[in-house]
Amino acid sequence: MKFTAEQIAGILEGSVDGDPNAEVSKLSKIEEGTEGSLTFLANLKYTPYIYKTKATIAIVDHDFQPEHDISITLIRVENAYKAFSKLLEYYNQVKLNKSGIENPVYISESAKYGDNIYLGAFSHIGDNVRIGDNVKIYPNVYIGDNCVIGDNCVLFSGVKIYSDCILGDTVYAHSGVVIGADGFGFSPDESGVFSRVPQIGNVIIEDHVDIGAGTSIDRATLGSTIIRKGVKLDNQIQIAHNVEIGEHTAIAAQTGIAGSTKIGKFCRIGGQVGIVGHLTIGDRVKIQAQSGIGRNLKDDETVQGSPALAYSDYNKSYVHFKNLPSLVQQINNLEKQKSNDK
Repeated sequence: MKFTAEQIAGILEGSVDGDPNAEVSKLSKIEEGTEGSLTFLANLKYTPYIYKTKATIAIVDHDFQPEHDISITLIRVENAYKAFSKLLEYYNQVKLNKSGIENPVYISESAKYGDNIYLGAFSHIGDNVRIGDNVKIYPNVYIGDNCVIGDNCVLFSGVKIYSDCILGDTVYAHSGVVIGADGFGFSPDESGVFSRVPQIGNVIIEDHVDIGAGTSIDRATLGSTIIRKGVKLDNQIQIAHNVEIGEHTAIAAQTGIAGSTKIGKFCRIGGQVGIVGHLTIGDRVKIQAQSGIGRNLKDDETVQGSPALAYSDYNKSYVHFKNLPSLVQQINNLEKQKSNDK
């Protein structure tokens, strides 16, 4: 599909500087631009590339002033990075714009679904499921009994949603996501043999949540595991039973959150973080990558390390950590000198 500079400027509410009829059919990085591609300039260190890129159109800020002759058509916008992100979303919607029901699929007679749905082959829709409008369900997706899927959701191939779970509007779940598997609930007897504790709760995911590939969100033992609106989850994250994650919190890959921990709003959690169970993490908390959290954290704390320390304390301590070998050597030398003095 081809778009002209004039059409793209209309989408982005920008203005064309150059040929309004210049056409593009693909996107590219500015340093790798080829004829017929659209690129953007947001970081000033990439400015030299705009004079030699082979891309046909570039999105730039309104105040960009070329220092040399330039042949590429420019689309001037308020913020080039945000405009290009908007264009990526538009491109993605066009690319993923599938509709209809493929065969074979299984849809329970008691299930109901809205308008403009796409249901890929080999998918399973259980009893009493409710699916909203404009939902895209890719092949090999399983939706268990009594689930609710809101409007404009996208479930990529291989997503599994166990029974009784609820997804709000505009939830994106990438391949391999598992929602509603049993929480890790086992009770040992006097001899140490474990018995399974039934997990009879569910998972509630609110609006505008993105869930990366391979992430697991366990159902509650009782009640609900809750992911609040606007949460962004990276790939391969484990969220245990009865966890609650506050609005607009973002969590990077390979993080594990143990049962019944409550995380506040607007938190930022780095990759490979481990958080033990039954904690309360405040709002706007920042946890650096590979930290181990074993205590409650107050609003606006920034921590690092395992066990995690205040970020500034960790950096001060690290100076001493790396000097430990030389400090030990100095102590040994002093002890030898003391022995010789005797």
